[in-house]
Amino acid sequence: MAPPKEEGTIGNKALQEAYDRIVARDPDQKEFLQAVEEVFTSLAPVIEKKPEYAAVLERIAEPERQIAFRVPWFDDKGTLHINRGYRIQTNSALGPYKGGLRLAPSVTLSIIKFLGFEQVFKNSLTTLPMGGGKGGSDFNPKGRSISEITRFCQSFMTELHKYIGPNEDVPAGDMGCSPREIGWMYGQWKRLTSNAGGVLTGKGLTYGGSLIRPESTGFGTVYFTQEILKDQDTDLKDKRVAISGSGNVAIYAAYKCLELGAKVITLSDSGGYHIVEDGMTKEMIDAIDDIKVTKKGRLHEYKNDKGKYVEGKKPWGAETKYDIALPCATQNEIGKDDAEALVKSGVKLVAEGANMPTESAAIAVFHKHNVVYAPGKAANAGGVAVSGLEMSQNAMRLQWTTEEVDNKLKDIMKGIYKACKNAAKEYDTTLQAGANIAGFLKVAEAMVAQGM
Repeated sequence: MAPPKEEGTIGNKALQEAYDRIVARDPDQKEFLQAVEEVFTSLAPVIEKKPEYAAVLERIAEPERQIAFRVPWFDDKGTLHINRGYRIQTNSALGPYKGGLRLAPSVTLSIIKFLGFEQVFKNSLTTLPMGGGKGGSDFNPKGRSISEITRFCQSFMTELHKYIGPNEDVPAGDMGCSPREIGWMYGQWKRLTSNAGGVLTGKGLTYGGSLIRPESTGFGTVYFTQEILKDQDTDLKDKRVAISGSGNVAIYAAYKCLELGAKVITLSDSGGYHIVEDGMTKEMIDAIDDIKVTKKGRLHEYKNDKGKYVEGKKPWGAETKYDIALPCATQNEIGKDDAEALVKSGVKLVAEGANMPTESAAIAVFHKHNVVYAPGKAANAGGVAVSGLEMSQNAMRLQWTTEEVDNKLKDIMKGIYKACKNAAKEYDTTLQAGANIAGFLKVAEAMVAQGM
């Protein structure tokens, strides 16, 4: 159970009281409370100037709808299984609810609420007309056959379809939910509704998907990193980059780093990490991509004479030199000790490709040592940005070229960085807080205007 914050810790009396009410309502939702605490603390200077927005922020922290449902499905032996499905429709002030579907045994109401809460500010930063939401299930696709995953996805959509639509709520993929699973869900949605609208994003290119959607989160994280480096009068060339994860986000971040001249030192999964001291080649990343993304295998299956696999460890503690860290795996993967190890290794910039991968104590370490910390709601917004572009293409019944989408993504990431930097400068605070401030103000103004 997360205890109430001590008096004054948030930094503003009205926000402290609001936070304590939220803790009293949902005391066991530690991931959600962690996200709320981080945002509330960073917005204290805004509330000092605009005290009327304290109540607005508390309303954002309470989702407009919380939907939980049973998902029954049969395995290949005919045994019935039951999983729990969720869709949290957090805030629609800026447009239809928008956010991914996570399929993993770790999924709980707390995790989906934290992801939906973060999504509101992330979507706001893109400047596209999208509200925030999130969904998923505690179903574990690992080790399941294609037919079993298909049956689960169809059962999941049989219930979820009641609550979504192109102008109401547009889910996308997330951890464990690739374009393959999105395809099966979309097919079921069409069978149930007799509607071919753009109700899901991350679809295949043959039926309404957008070019570079799979690449967009990883690419966007690197584009955001580029903007930070430009302000430091440098670039990615020859920078040593530690990347965690080996799914789409990590793989495409690695490809883009390589393209821009950086050295990718690590990739990882939940079992361990692979490290190449001289930097991975494209062929190495291709091979890991084939194992992890295409074949749904494990990183330890990859063998290479120039590198080594370290079992049961995270890449942050490797005894090597890093310049940049891109955590692209999962929430809370960087603890205080990991952050201290990264500082010791020489890291000067951390940009989050995953959602909330850094614990609060670790963020404090980065700030203490003047490490530039770019939070996920800003740095990894490229994925939802291209999802928004996919929605636009679906609505217009056309498809933009790779170059068109990539240029739009670059412009969006530049705009997000500029908004975060300007807010940080105006309120004399960090880039992390600037992201929260810039994202919040747009949502707050829209809510007040709509009487929400």
